[in-house]
Amino acid sequence: MLSENAVWHGFPHFFHFDKLFFVINYNDMAVIRPFKGIRPPRQLVEQVASRPYDVLSSEEARIEAQGNEKSLYHIIRPEIDFPAGTDEHDEKVYRKAAENFKMFQDKGWLVQDERPCYYIYAQTMNGKTQYGLVVGAYVPDYMNGVIKKHELTRRDKEEDRMKHIRASNANVGPVFLAYPDNQVLDDLIARYTTLEPEYDFIAPSDGFGHTFWVIDNTEDIALITEVFGKMPALYIADGHHRSAAAALVGAEKAKQNPHHQGDEEYNYFMAVCFPANQLTIIDYNRLVKDLNGLSVEEFLNALKTHFVVECKGNSIYKPVALHNFGLYVGGAWYSLTSKPGTYDDNDPIGVLDVTISSNLILDQILGIKDLRSDKRVDFVGGIRGLGELQKRVDSGEMKMALALYPVSMKQLMDIADTGNIMPPKTTWFEPKLRSGLIIHKLD
Repeated sequence: MLSENAVWHGFPHFFHFDKLFFVINYNDMAVIRPFKGIRPPRQLVEQVASRPYDVLSSEEARIEAQGNEKSLYHIIRPEIDFPAGTDEHDEKVYRKAAENFKMFQDKGWLVQDERPCYYIYAQTMNGKTQYGLVVGAYVPDYMNGVIKKHELTRRDKEEDRMKHIRASNANVGPVFLAYPDNQVLDDLIARYTTLEPEYDFIAPSDGFGHTFWVIDNTEDIALITEVFGKMPALYIADGHHRSAAAALVGAEKAKQNPHHQGDEEYNYFMAVCFPANQLTIIDYNRLVKDLNGLSVEEFLNALKTHFVVECKGNSIYKPVALHNFGLYVGGAWYSLTSKPGTYDDNDPIGVLDVTISSNLILDQILGIKDLRSDKRVDFVGGIRGLGELQKRVDSGEMKMALALYPVSMKQLMDIADTGNIMPPKTTWFEPKLRSGLIIHKLD
């Protein structure tokens, strides 16, 4: 295990492990490399591929995998192979993940490529396509901040993914990274995407298109590696716990290997890297169970200290700009607009609408101090629509809903570049990366 001083969620710029110093990339530029992907044969990809482990419950995974022995849920949600109610964190569940991963390979449902490759993974949602490069990202780049974070991680979630990675000795689910826009990579990707893809299907569970190409040309592989090697930073868009877990397991393996050289496969973890200009962050909204003892009228009056409050009736109100919020309470929708002086445009964290709403509404008025632990607040990704907010308030489950204007990629990158951390539940990316198109082994 790692020494205690190595376990800090956000990580220092330098890692010390008892008697081992992990290899650090002092060039301060991104290091990537190709890898021998483990993938389903073309004719099986739709049976194998699944939604990521963390967007559905055990019961939902059990239902989606019903009648499909080839579903990746048997590896990423292996509790479905046990009686309902089995603890997904039981050690036997992690062992089952490893057994199923081996079985999938033994049966030819997953097959490893013969040589290291890069890959292109395209996702299409609502007529818009974004093109990502699947690479091996460098563990020390995560440690020293070349791979930049914008969220804190929770130790329990890290430990869950670490156990899964240890058991399977693989990164089964990819991390979602963004990179600064680059014309050379745009041109290369455009050239490959005119060719017949390896996979091309629409997933019934999300309705999104998933298309995949293999880059096995030696010159193109070298070019991609070279271009990334000139990038000062990569940015985690989604998958902070997966990346933290992959980095920690890689560091463990480095410590445990007396012949560690720094070029072993465990020094890399699987990531899909998209150009920042292709990505869209959607809103991440809040629901609250009570008004902290206030009546609806008292709550609305309290809001008027810091916001211009306008009633919009029973028609759903979607925020139209930064510092404008949609509020649903008491059977009506309201527009809330932050008054001048309630935020600082020069403060990368203070200017965020999640900060404004957390400080001035959830904390000051409703008494919610910690978004990570307070059971009175819940979060809903904008992919579900604002109608979901109204539905949960009208049902009586919740008392109030708050719709936020989404964060921009520029805001995310500015925050990461300045070493700041966003408040919890700030960003929601869609579409989610499909699991099972490719897996990265650690040896």
